[in-house]
Amino acid sequence: MASEGFLQPKCAKWRLCCGLRWQVLIFLPYFSHIVSGQIRYSIPEEMKKGFFIGNVAQDLGLDLKRLRVGRARIVSGESIQYTELQTDKGILVVSERIDREQLCGDVTPCSFSFEIILENPIELHRVTVEILDVNDHAPLFKNNHSTFEISESVALGSRFVLESAEDPDVGVNGLQDYVFTPNDHFVLKQHSNADGSKYAEMVLQKPLDREEHPRLSLKLIAVDGGNPQRSGTVNIEISVLDANDNAPVFNQSVYRATVMENALKGTYITTVNASDADSFSNGLLTYSFSNLKGNLADLFDIDRTTGKISVAGQIDFEKDKKYEIRVEAKDQGGLTDIGKVVIEIVDINDNAPVINVMSFSSPVSEDAPPGTTIAVINVKDADSERNGQVSCSVDKTLPFQIKSSLTNYYNLITDSGFDREKMAEYNITITATDSGSPPLSSVRTIHLRISDVNDNAPLFDKGTYSAYVTENNSPGMSIFTVSARDSDWNQNARVSYLLEDTQISGTAVSTYISINSETGVLHAVRSFDYEQIKQLTLVVKAQDGGSPPLSSNVTVTIFIQDQNDNAPQVLYPVQTSSSLVAEMVPRSADVGYLVTKVVAVDVDSGQNAWLSYKLQKATDRALFEVGLQNGQIRTIRQVTDKDAVKQRLTVVVEDNGQPSRSATVNVNVAVADSFPEVLSEFTDFTHDKDYNDNLTFYLVLALAVVSFLFITCLVVIISVKIYRWRQSRVLYHSNLPVIPYYPPRYADTLGTGTLQHVYNYEVCRTTDSRKSDCKFVRPCSQNVLIMDPSSTGTMQRMQSEQNILDEPDSPIEQKPPNADWRFTQGQRPGPSGAGGPPEMTMGTGPWPNPPTEAEQLQALMAAANEVSEATATLGPGTMGLSTRYSPQFTLQHVPDYRQNVYIPGSTATLTSNPQQQQQQQQMLMQQQMAAQQQALQAQPSEASAQPEPPKAAQTPASKKKSTKKEKK
Repeated sequence: MASEGFLQPKCAKWRLCCGLRWQVLIFLPYFSHIVSGQIRYSIPEEMKKGFFIGNVAQDLGLDLKRLRVGRARIVSGESIQYTELQTDKGILVVSERIDREQLCGDVTPCSFSFEIILENPIELHRVTVEILDVNDHAPLFKNNHSTFEISESVALGSRFVLESAEDPDVGVNGLQDYVFTPNDHFVLKQHSNADGSKYAEMVLQKPLDREEHPRLSLKLIAVDGGNPQRSGTVNIEISVLDANDNAPVFNQSVYRATVMENALKGTYITTVNASDADSFSNGLLTYSFSNLKGNLADLFDIDRTTGKISVAGQIDFEKDKKYEIRVEAKDQGGLTDIGKVVIEIVDINDNAPVINVMSFSSPVSEDAPPGTTIAVINVKDADSERNGQVSCSVDKTLPFQIKSSLTNYYNLITDSGFDREKMAEYNITITATDSGSPPLSSVRTIHLRISDVNDNAPLFDKGTYSAYVTENNSPGMSIFTVSARDSDWNQNARVSYLLEDTQISGTAVSTYISINSETGVLHAVRSFDYEQIKQLTLVVKAQDGGSPPLSSNVTVTIFIQDQNDNAPQVLYPVQTSSSLVAEMVPRSADVGYLVTKVVAVDVDSGQNAWLSYKLQKATDRALFEVGLQNGQIRTIRQVTDKDAVKQRLTVVVEDNGQPSRSATVNVNVAVADSFPEVLSEFTDFTHDKDYNDNLTFYLVLALAVVSFLFITCLVVIISVKIYRWRQSRVLYHSNLPVIPYYPPRYADTLGTGTLQHVYNYEVCRTTDSRKSDCKFVRPCSQNVLIMDPSSTGTMQRMQSEQNILDEPDSPIEQKPPNADWRFTQGQRPGPSGAGGPPEMTMGTGPWPNPPTEAEQLQALMAAANEVSEATATLGPGTMGLSTRYSPQFTLQHVPDYRQNVYIPGSTATLTSNPQQQQQQQQMLMQQQMAAQQQALQAQPSEASAQPEPPKAAQTPASKKKSTKKEKK
């Protein structure tokens, strides 16, 4: 049933001068399960994107929800989709700018079609949109200038064909009229071709006079009928030639020919022929195409001399079925004639059908019923008539069939049910064949997948499972793996494992065994004890992930294997710490006498419970033996009177496990004939002392402590040695000069002297200690011999220090000067000193002048006597300076530091004063004389005592004299 109506559009843009109307054609055929309809709209070209075309939902009688649920969409075989369906509003709008001239060319009316497909259920509606022309092109000449050469003798009424203008628009917007500029010689006449196109001729109405007007300039204007009107112009230049009064004439006005499409280049079509009554050069004619449209110049060729027309390009029947060509014959005088050639194209079967899949549903559930639509297919053949008639088919071995719905549309439907487990996917080959001779065909393969339905339960590999596990296993240990497979796919084939809620000895099975839900691995929840439970029987359930889920069960038996984890237990004799049990053996016992039997059990099973008995220790091994299998203790010889009453046996009970375990038992045996004798002998029976394991610990601890103390002492000793060695190396390698300053020790001895009763020695050394004779320097206060009889420790110290001095490289550290020279305020010389003479005023006190040689000799003799006495007392090696101070060593190079002496810690300066030097010289002489007398008096009586030192300190001059005297 078809209906047609015409609706006036509401949009103002549609109100064009041509009286544009909106046409809607609805066609609703019904085929099988598919609802179909057809709508037709008309819109102007060059509309903007989003321009309203029509209300599809209203015109088809559909609601907006149906469009959304059915996933309505546009399908077309065109590469460019000019329209868009807005399913939320149910309207059709422009999606791309539409150029009618590009889409259809000269064909009128211009339209394009597409289909709207809805699913669930499938509906197919065809929509045709007619494109109305708009005056968007002006007439256009190919050349802006046109030149004519016309003889002046041309007859009146001669016609000259002018170049035609082309206007891509059609209808009233196309080329409508030509306008010629006013002139005296030519008038314009217009003609129409069979296809409706117009061309103009210029007709001579007044003879030309070359002498008057050798050149004429005219304009030809082409106008269309659009609003606003558009036009195109060409300039015509006419050159007047001398006489040529006969124009060429074709022998027939229309030439007709046929040619097969896809004809080869150069294929002959036809020949045009014209004649000219003129002779010589005016009668020579040339042929050419006149005003070819589009690409006709590329399709056909004409011989300019003979007028033979042939194929020059690719001719396609599907593009154009007929061509009209104007041929111009022109003589040398410029006279022309126009002939028409009509070429019809004969179709051949050169196009195979084209298969387009408009809609395809994949995957399809395996429980889909027969007759379900899988795909909607469109088949097109560009050929005509029988060459364009197409039939479709599929492989008959597949459970599918194909049925035609609309023109060139086919539905692919199921023919039987599916089983995904047998065939999970199909490759469906669709074959389309036309009716040409020979027929052409094309194939299209679509891949259909079958979606899974949970119709298969998981299946275990075995009907029952058995597993073995050794007792005393670690909790969490993997025991066994069960496996089940599901022939379904994806989530439906995802198997999970779980334990059925069963009881084992009244306890839930989950307290013994757990299972990994994904892998099916059984794990021990706790450690098993064979002595408590021998086997476990449980039910494992395999369940898939379908909806609803399917499952199957299997029984798993786990056998606990025994392990030698229990040592034998001695039942007899009973071992107690409070009482003593002994077996009596009469002295009259013969060989093989049964003393007792050791009874032991092992709670393990199998060979782990096989027990053997051995005698480990015995008071008399030659008297008793133990049965290896039964544990019976028997005598192996005759008991004699010499055998001790008290006998102690240690029996080892050992099982046959790997590794074996054992237990020991002590058996006390009394060799006696009467019980009182046993009591008297066993009153002092004491058990052997069981040594505690702590004894070993204490021994190891004591050994560790002693070792640690030894290593610590060794490290300390080595560290001290290294430290001393490094200190000695620092002094040994030092190259700095050492010039110590030892201040004089001022003291008041017996209220008359200024120096202590000590020997002061000044020693100078070189900067290189390795080349000097004297290699050690001590402050004077440390190398003195105190004359105090009560002092007893100085001698030993001096001896030890002298021994060190005798060593060539003694690594003794140099000590700082003695601080004893810092006296109290009463002892300090100067104005504040209480015990000094008046001459010792600070800053003015005289320093002793150098003594004369006689004085020095006397002082040296006195000192030598005292030194010899001290040497005799101290023994050899203490003050032995003679070996050091050889004849080569003198004090003549020692600088005199008495000229300017600074006392550390004081602002006083001792300088040389002549008067003070004289007074001091006298005092020194008196002191030296007194010292000699005292030394002579004390020499016989004090041979073992320490000598008194001289009163005056030695000066450099006196030291020099004493050195000379020693040499003598």
